Amino acid sequence: MAANSSITTKYGIVGIGMMGREHLINLHHLRHQNISVVSIADPHPPSQLLAVELARSFDWDLNVFSRHEELLESETCDVIVVSSPNMTHHRILMDIIAYPKPHHVLVEKPLCTTVSDCKEVVEAAKRRSDMVVQVGLEYRYMPPVAKLIEKVRGGEFGGVKMVAIREHRFPFLVKVNNWNRFNVNTGGTLVEKCCHFFDLMRLFAAAKPVCVMASGGMDVNHKDEVYDGKVPDIIDNAYVIIEFDNGCRGMLDLCMFAEGSKNEQEISVTGDFGKGEALVPEGIVRFGSRVGGREHVQTIKAEDARIKYEGLHHGSSYLEHLVFLSAIRGEGRAAVDLEDGLMAVAMGVAAQLSIQERRYVSMDEVL
Repeated sequence: MAANSSITTKYGIVGIGMMGREHLINLHHLRHQNISVVSIADPHPPSQLLAVELARSFDWDLNVFSRHEELLESETCDVIVVSSPNMTHHRILMDIIAYPKPHHVLVEKPLCTTVSDCKEVVEAAKRRSDMVVQVGLEYRYMPPVAKLIEKVRGGEFGGVKMVAIREHRFPFLVKVNNWNRFNVNTGGTLVEKCCHFFDLMRLFAAAKPVCVMASGGMDVNHKDEVYDGKVPDIIDNAYVIIEFDNGCRGMLDLCMFAEGSKNEQEISVTGDFGKGEALVPEGIVRFGSRVGGREHVQTIKAEDARIKYEGLHHGSSYLEHLVFLSAIRGEGRAAVDLEDGLMAVAMGVAAQLSIQERRYVSMDEVL
């Protein structure tokens, strides 16, 4: 179902909390591409109201539904953005894919909270060649990360041997009904948050992950919180090592009580010729060679003139929508497909299991 760019492409958003409204704003900044948001679905009335007020400021009148099934049955949309809580993704995606009228889909990360649910979605989508389904792993589009990807793909650092990613940041934000405080809802911190980084590791390594070792815990955040008699169980720090089938290694250093950091993400890729680093939010890329040494390391500011709205993710969500729109209009393909979404979840699941059982975990165990 290729869309004609001269005809308005109509979007619906399922899940209109903080991230859903972020998508709404990004789509408003894409209005020059002949798109509009026409419908939303969310069971939470306060979220509905915030979205309606926001849309009205853009001169968009929304159809408002409480359930995603109602939005589907309204047949008001060509495209659906799924930004509901993680544990709802599987059912929503299966319903969209099964619905007779095709809808293109951009689903927020993680694809689903379990590997089995991801696999079911992947298999169902294979039967719908009339739909584009893209996974919202938008960190690929952050300008410094995109520049680093470009240099790696251009062979500037030689064969990639090591990928190190540090995320030192603030704790998880408060979400509706505090759903993000429990592993059963999120898939676990290393699925919910770190699927972004496992996706980048696969991209840089250009190889399959084979083994995972991790250590982590819940040491600072949320320990004094209680919801319906239950204490949160999401970890707030971890080290994760990934081994790939081409000999490359990846390492994640996560800390979610590190508000005193200058950069939230520091991404390093080292090959047998040279090394590159991307720093976010500084927006800087550093790169050098073994031959040139420290004295010849270059530093550049990474920018993308296409970005019309920086938003919560340094313009990456805007670029994600731009690429997705091109795909649904037949001008390209989904840049982050369901297989990418599945593998990012599987790596997170393996890391969570490694922490739980204090051992190496083979990817074959979880796939």
